Amino acid sequence: MSEDESQVMRSSTTLSRRAGRCSLLSVLLLLSASAWAWGAEREGSVVDKQTGAPISGATITSGDQVTFSDAEGKFHIESTGSSLLVRAAGYGRIEAGLEDGDSQVVSLEPLRTEGLYLTVYGIGAASLRDPALAVMKAAGLNTLVIDVKGDRGLIPYASKVPLAAEIGATKVRTVGDLAGLVAGLKAKGIYTIGRVVVFKDTLLAQARPQWAIHNANGTLWHDREGLAWIDPFQTAAQDYAISIAEEAAAAGFDEIQFDYIRFPDATGVVLAKASTQPDRVNAIIGFLGAARQRLQRYNVFISADIFGYVAWNTNDTFIGQKLEELAGVVDYLSPMLYPSGFQFGIPGHRNPVLSPYNIVYDTLTEAMRRTAASPVRYRPWLQGFPDYAFDRRKFGTAEISAQVKGANRAGAIGWMLWNPRNVYTTDGLMPEESSRR
Repeated sequence: MSEDESQVMRSSTTLSRRAGRCSLLSVLLLLSASAWAWGAEREGSVVDKQTGAPISGATITSGDQVTFSDAEGKFHIESTGSSLLVRAAGYGRIEAGLEDGDSQVVSLEPLRTEGLYLTVYGIGAASLRDPALAVMKAAGLNTLVIDVKGDRGLIPYASKVPLAAEIGATKVRTVGDLAGLVAGLKAKGIYTIGRVVVFKDTLLAQARPQWAIHNANGTLWHDREGLAWIDPFQTAAQDYAISIAEEAAAAGFDEIQFDYIRFPDATGVVLAKASTQPDRVNAIIGFLGAARQRLQRYNVFISADIFGYVAWNTNDTFIGQKLEELAGVVDYLSPMLYPSGFQFGIPGHRNPVLSPYNIVYDTLTEAMRRTAASPVRYRPWLQGFPDYAFDRRKFGTAEISAQVKGANRAGAIGWMLWNPRNVYTTDGLMPEESSRR
């Protein structure tokens, strides 16, 4: 063997040894990283910051791990992240850094949420938005519900979901910077709720008719407003609404509120499968479960708007909304307790517009009775628009304050006032009028 060949062999042996050491180091680093990724088992408790009382049913997230606090507020979780994301209905959400020690106490601040609603157009028009914010400030309200995906399928910001632009959902842009808007509202101490209309979506139905609800003759079915709907049985269509909700969560909204999370209240429509109660309920719960899983890492609250009569009906009201089932998959339930919408009244109150207090109080009391075993909280929608079903009365100070009192005395965690015209006054909202706690 020549000297050159010997040198090559020595170099090869050295490189081989170095490669071996590097490989060993790589393995050790990989194992270390894996150990960090898997994390360590942690335990702790979640308590009320003001009283120190344990909070049961709180959601605790670390990385991709999720758990819930027990009846004593205690939890165990494998921490795969650098912090704990914690939330509980009726409290503010927080991100808590991991503390040294065997057990960690996480304190949550109680939060009551009362506010107004603005549409796709309302949030973008200063002539509507600013007066609404002024009413909130004057009346001491702290919550704003904003359309992220409205009744007609419009999305007010430049969504990066490809399908949104494809179907024309972003053609009317009223919000230039969604994250900036949310940050600005939160700087004012406002709790932000992003409303996402799910199955009522003319734009998506027209662009993807295979996902839509049809008439018997094969044409698209339209509701009384002339709007088309997506079939809740079409699971392939559900990713779109969840993706929009995920954008809103990433933009910083405190809560995602799903509306029209139901089948239409209509007969004779053609769906992807036979419309039985179990299948309808499973379709709605399945959507909310999928949304909850996708949104988990954002530590965002999830709520669902439901028919007012769902609180009284023991079936699914033929729209897939069964109260006890819904209470198990969301943080908040928001029954729409507009007196004008209770066409048959409620037990003991045949004319609902004459009894706005009882419509709200009695309905919430019944709903809470039925879901007493669940940590779900109730924050109802109240009527801030003129009656359309009975005597056409204006809903002013007396009617609005009666609804607010009904919500408060029933034990709701707050309420939201609905007016699709985006026009509000302080009538019925001032503390001396509404007896707010």
